[in-house]
Amino acid sequence: MRLLGTWVARVGEGFVRACVVAVVGLLVPGVWAVAVAWGIWWGAGNPWSWVAPFVLGCVGTLALSRPVCRTVRFLVAKWTATVVPAGYRRAGPVTRMSTGYWWNGFSYERTRRDALMDQKWRVRLSDPANWRDLRFVGIVPFTAGVVAAVPAAGVAAAVVGLGQPGLGARIGGALAPVVAVAVAPYAWRPVEPLAVRFLRPSSAMALADRVDELTAQRADATIAQAAEIRRIERDLHDGAQARLVVLGLSLATAEKLMETDPDQARSLMREARIGAATSLAELRELVRGINPPVLNDRGLVDAVRALALDTPLEVTVSADVLLHLDPPIESAVYFGVAELITNAVKHAHATRAHVSLAREGTAADLVAVVEDDGRGGAEARSGGGIDGLRRRLAAFGGTLDVSSPAGGPTLVRMTVPCESS
Repeated sequence: MRLLGTWVARVGEGFVRACVVAVVGLLVPGVWAVAVAWGIWWGAGNPWSWVAPFVLGCVGTLALSRPVCRTVRFLVAKWTATVVPAGYRRAGPVTRMSTGYWWNGFSYERTRRDALMDQKWRVRLSDPANWRDLRFVGIVPFTAGVVAAVPAAGVAAAVVGLGQPGLGARIGGALAPVVAVAVAPYAWRPVEPLAVRFLRPSSAMALADRVDELTAQRADATIAQAAEIRRIERDLHDGAQARLVVLGLSLATAEKLMETDPDQARSLMREARIGAATSLAELRELVRGINPPVLNDRGLVDAVRALALDTPLEVTVSADVLLHLDPPIESAVYFGVAELITNAVKHAHATRAHVSLAREGTAADLVAVVEDDGRGGAEARSGGGIDGLRRRLAAFGGTLDVSSPAGGPTLVRMTVPCESS
């Protein structure tokens, strides 16, 4: 009885999936059928009666190709756990220049909205994945679409055949549901190898995407480096340099007053000593902002624990092992954790946070998870802090995943492939 129930469930599930694949796969031929029917209805003798349906069919194919391919990827991933990468070109950041115009990677526009619209269509039209999608929607109706339509066609044939007079029609109507039931569990399955074969990005497309990604990462690194240099220069000019100038003037004045007014000279020297201590503290803070000494001396785990002690939040840190990684990776993860904790304080108004550092997978990937009890709503906006953090991790082949529903909690997972010593 249990086997019968399992078989019935399998047939029912297969029939539903086959119908879904048939509808999706035959959607574009359906548009062409409607276009041709409209041309016939419009009437012969009209010179536009065939041109207009042809144009309508082409426009419908172009408009439906990408939604159909995305739907197929979604169905294959849901039903078989086989993920077919999309490989579509991603739009780069839109930047406002000092002239007031917006640069979208292709042209300068007066407003951000115009820059985004122009960028959207330029990326879409220049994406070679469009030809891949058009090829797929031309192949799928005559392969997976036809096979998936067999169970539904069998049911329709049974209904029609049993209602017709004659022995042959009734025999055909009786055999049709048998064929539909037998084929139903397998009729939808050809869509998986078809999607894997024709919807994956080609090696040339993957290489072009990688080149674009590396170019964007290089630009981000150059911009970040220039901004960091400007910050250090500003901090030195406005802080330590100004105090050292005052310190030099105070010492020069004290030297002149040493003979005539020793008390005033000693007072100036005391102020100079205080100023020297303050300048030293500022220089240490500046060096810490560039690269914390504890990060170089004790490693990532102890540096994050020291960071947790200096934050107004109640931050707990857990690590399964003592990690000693390459300095660039340690620095990127450390400052990523620092930025996420700062966001939890400044934007999420959290009271507690937890940082987890671990190695996962056979490739010894470093996984850093930061979770807080704030109000949530964090997202990777273009040009925002999380988006910048994602781009910095991408330079090492890392990824960043954000889960932050409204009302919280916020959980950010950073994964960086690396080898730990």
